[in-house]
Amino acid sequence: MAVGINKNAPHQVVIIGGGFGGLYAAKGLNAANVNVTLIDKRNFHLFQPLLYQVATGTLSPSDISAPLRSVFSKSKNTKVLLGEVSEIDPKAQQVILGDEIVPYDTLIVATGANHSYFGKDHWEEVAPGLKTVEDAIEMRRRIFGAFEAAEKETDPEKRRAWLSFVIVGGGPTGVELAGAIAELAYKTLKEDFRSIDTSETRILLLQGGPRILPHMVPELSASAAESLQTLGVELHTHTRVTNIEGDIVTFKQDNEFTEIASKTILWAAGVQGSPMGKVLAETTGVERDYSGRVIVEPDLSIEGYDNIFVIGDLANFSHQDAKPLPGVAPVAKQQGEYVGKLIRRRLQGKTLPQFHYNDVGSLAMIGQNLAVVDLSLIKLTGFIAWAFWLLVHIYFLIEFDTKLLVVFQWAWNYITRNRRSRLITGREAFVEPKTVNDRVQEPSVTSP
Repeated sequence: MAVGINKNAPHQVVIIGGGFGGLYAAKGLNAANVNVTLIDKRNFHLFQPLLYQVATGTLSPSDISAPLRSVFSKSKNTKVLLGEVSEIDPKAQQVILGDEIVPYDTLIVATGANHSYFGKDHWEEVAPGLKTVEDAIEMRRRIFGAFEAAEKETDPEKRRAWLSFVIVGGGPTGVELAGAIAELAYKTLKEDFRSIDTSETRILLLQGGPRILPHMVPELSASAAESLQTLGVELHTHTRVTNIEGDIVTFKQDNEFTEIASKTILWAAGVQGSPMGKVLAETTGVERDYSGRVIVEPDLSIEGYDNIFVIGDLANFSHQDAKPLPGVAPVAKQQGEYVGKLIRRRLQGKTLPQFHYNDVGSLAMIGQNLAVVDLSLIKLTGFIAWAFWLLVHIYFLIEFDTKLLVVFQWAWNYITRNRRSRLITGREAFVEPKTVNDRVQEPSVTSP
């Protein structure tokens, strides 16, 4: 059945995905003479850059989420539907949600990206990634559950495994997770336990390339590495994980294989386009890259269909500097704004030049008073970078009351060094991660 869209409306725009791309595309059409239908399988917009703070107990999920209906409550031309699109029919210009059909004149696909385990999908069960609220809650359960399990453990070797954290991937997510866990172990939790000394915690950050934060200039990467090491994080560059079996992580570095026992393995190493990219490829014939992202035209439409746009992390836009744009929030935001403006221009019989990303820079939080910021001509480190990071993230939060809550939480955490959202939830009780076997041993180095 068709879902309530006014057939007499001049133009029907359907947006799949309520992330940054979909959100700003819809906002850009707020005053246009169109009907907008925004479809998402979640009823909220999630501020993904702060998910790691949920995973490490600084913020709660509600602090970084905004109900989509609330965001668009005053946008009378925008309708929000809760559901998951299973099929797209480009010839009939329809999207299908189960037994419901939603017609469109223009379709915007902004469904983002998922984790990539580079062909080792079975690792996901023991090494969760960080893309959704559920991921963050599960990661939080494992992080704080590890300290609780270590408090009860009497076997020294098993206790060391509980107090060893391995983070795979040295991009912004991996760096921010490593810094946050280091502050937890060496500062926040140091007085909270009686049987363990949390300063004995080991945090290993494994990066396949020669340096962490490879998208930044080398001097900022070096500054971030120095800050992490000051916090107590062990950095391993030129390092590839070759196997994860139970609680044993095997990685290769300089032609040597190392095994380490860790009960908490966190994944921040790769992403791939959402399944909607495959749906589009099957129905339109559009090409995808090696990571499942859809190859888009200079105006973000797909080849052969000028009324279907793909934006955000699902899009491979390689028409600027001959390389794909990064999967970050500013790219999705600008692409959403561009497509919204382009649709308005087309309805006026006009068009726009091709999309051009205005690189506003990149930044990463390392710890309290520690961050790195790359603004092209301006490079910031230390406290100034940390303060700038705070301002930028507060600015991009959607709801005003959410901004106030986050400011309060950060201020409280800064003054007390406490994290009030240290809840172990998500399952009936704490459950030890599944293992293939029970062997727990000291880290060892063997020849390949």
